[in-house]
Amino acid sequence: MNLAIIQKSIDYIEDNLKTDITAKELSEMAGFSMFHYYRLFQSAVGLPVMQYITRRRLLNALYDMHCGEKMVIVALNYGFETQAGFYKAFIREFGYTPTEFLNMSKKKKPYRINLFKEEHIMVSHKKLKEVLQNWGLENEKLTDVVYAETGNISESACYVGDNYIIKFSPNLGNIEKHISLSQAIESIGLSTATPIKTVEGKFVAASEELYFYVTRRLEGKQLKASTMYFEDYMPKARFIGEIVGQLSVALSKVDVITNQANIFKSAKEWAIPALVGKVDMPKSFVEMYEKEFGEIYESLPQQIIHRDPNPGNIILCGGNWGVLDFDLTERNIRIFDPCYAATAILSESFEADNTDKLNQWIMIYKNILYGYDEVVKLSDNEWKAIPYVVITNQLISTAWFSEQEKYRELYETNKKMTEWMLQNFDDMLFE
Repeated sequence: MNLAIIQKSIDYIEDNLKTDITAKELSEMAGFSMFHYYRLFQSAVGLPVMQYITRRRLLNALYDMHCGEKMVIVALNYGFETQAGFYKAFIREFGYTPTEFLNMSKKKKPYRINLFKEEHIMVSHKKLKEVLQNWGLENEKLTDVVYAETGNISESACYVGDNYIIKFSPNLGNIEKHISLSQAIESIGLSTATPIKTVEGKFVAASEELYFYVTRRLEGKQLKASTMYFEDYMPKARFIGEIVGQLSVALSKVDVITNQANIFKSAKEWAIPALVGKVDMPKSFVEMYEKEFGEIYESLPQQIIHRDPNPGNIILCGGNWGVLDFDLTERNIRIFDPCYAATAILSESFEADNTDKLNQWIMIYKNILYGYDEVVKLSDNEWKAIPYVVITNQLISTAWFSEQEKYRELYETNKKMTEWMLQNFDDMLFE
């Protein structure tokens, strides 16, 4: 009941961002005292109601600026008395100037928050400052993590000064898994974002049903999918494959408890049925997929895998490289990671009508696997399975995005990708 009331407030806020909205008005609409309403709203959303309104105004103002509107106009449209006031509010909320944010983000209308469809974790910089006292880092400057390829703002991490990142989650198990794996990876000589202890000697701090931990930032630059399509794309793709191969070798030596995955079962029993009627998926292909992939799946070597080796999780610094984020790590078939790396590049650069680029991606995908094979010698069944693994990853991703309202744009992109892969499946085979 209370969640429905707060969702009604969120919808009202979204529809009235350019008008004067007060907490008193919202509490009266909800039928609660202001004090009780403040508590309910922050409990459901994670931010105080007025800060939430400011954040939504700033994000929508940024979108209007991406569309060509001048800063002074959007500032006035969204209730800021002056451009200077808008400028200061933006820095206070995100840690960047509006111009800096424009340069690192893409034009994308902010999705409407729906508390019933997705989990939303919003933590204010003020709250993070309080938590950072556990590490003695409360005086460091905070800036939001913005993903270069998509322009999305991380909902679970924030930069702390130049050297650290604070991350948070309601899932303590995932955090403990990340900490264990990053320590194990570092112990065998690979670079990763290692966690640091609090002043009391712990790795995790808890506050209001969330768990926080701090890691060091790796020096270097994240790989970008958009840079893969230059003239030297084949050696670049092989290099990525070799990196993922070295990561696989390292993870095969790690002994930690992780979940066991079966992607064939997930695709057959969930993803494919979920996409019927949504994606153009020929019945003949589904029958071939279930027969041929099903026959060889159990023979494929399994081990602990990274699970999310997208370009942004690979850091390059001179001749060295490192890997971020082991939150999704699981036990799975080992060729999952190089296949995922290839599809992540396509997902972040997909243009349905750009035939030349799509053909180029086929070569990128194949060279990633050739590079991986240089480090991890693949079996005959693994070579046969690779295109099926790529399709499986894509089916699972598309099915998941189809159920997430806030990822509607990603769903549409992945739907087109899936249909393109199905149409060009023969080109992904290895002879």
